[in-house]
Amino acid sequence: MDINFEYYKIFYYVAKYRNITKAAAALGSSQPNVTRIMKLLEKQLNCRLFIREARGITLTEEGQRLYSHAEIAYHHLLNAQEEISRQDARLGGTVEIGATETAIHLFLLEKLRGFKVEYPAIAIKIHNQTTPEIIRHLISGKLDFAVITMPYETPKGMVCEKVLDYEEILVGGLQFEDLGEKPLELKDMKQYPWVGMGSASATYHLYKDFFIAHKIDLEPDMQVETSGLMLPLIESNLGIGFVPQELALPLLEEKRLVQIQLKCETPKRSIQIALDKGRGRSFAADTFYKYLKKV
Repeated sequence: MDINFEYYKIFYYVAKYRNITKAAAALGSSQPNVTRIMKLLEKQLNCRLFIREARGITLTEEGQRLYSHAEIAYHHLLNAQEEISRQDARLGGTVEIGATETAIHLFLLEKLRGFKVEYPAIAIKIHNQTTPEIIRHLISGKLDFAVITMPYETPKGMVCEKVLDYEEILVGGLQFEDLGEKPLELKDMKQYPWVGMGSASATYHLYKDFFIAHKIDLEPDMQVETSGLMLPLIESNLGIGFVPQELALPLLEEKRLVQIQLKCETPKRSIQIALDKGRGRSFAADTFYKYLKKV
């Protein structure tokens, strides 16, 4: 099927703005020309892409499917154009990565500071989401690579490389100070309120399996979307919960939190770089990836 690629560019803008007039203005074209090209594209694809309504345009199922691919392709082309247009592509470009909040605080922040000193012209876009969401975007091609918290079962075709091991500990606010006096059985913790990650996160399922393995049926009394909310809620005595030891340490030293020792081992955790091995990376993305792997 020989379709002019310019048609896909025009389709991208119409689908993005859901309005032919706005799309024409963004393209520097006319409304009749955009309408004509969209009709040609629908004819060549032998399907309907849009439904005209009083408030604008709605994508059909086929239109939505095409847009999901056109959006990724358009952004990849823009990034490539940006790199090539520079006098020295090695000095610039854009990298899009996904990263969990824990990975950002425990690993990425320090690396980013050094990288930006060495490569100031490379732009970095960070999409902060849960591990499952990041993996979905990585598979769809929206990300160059990802920095995620493990363990998590990644799909076939995904390569994961460990860059950091870290430990999580059970902590509580000062209201739970008496729990820090001696090691306790995990089953005895069921009577206390818990703060945990939401069910869309890999962390939620990790600890769900951990509790089940110890024959405990436990659901967090309070669930959060991001790990950054865990410590403030725990410090406010809203419950106990597992958090990265490195992030809890300053609050423990200031005696704003208490560590609760358990008689059982807690799950092993790590930060890993995830890549889709079937897809290449731009020079900028490869430079950042290699920098993150440096010891």
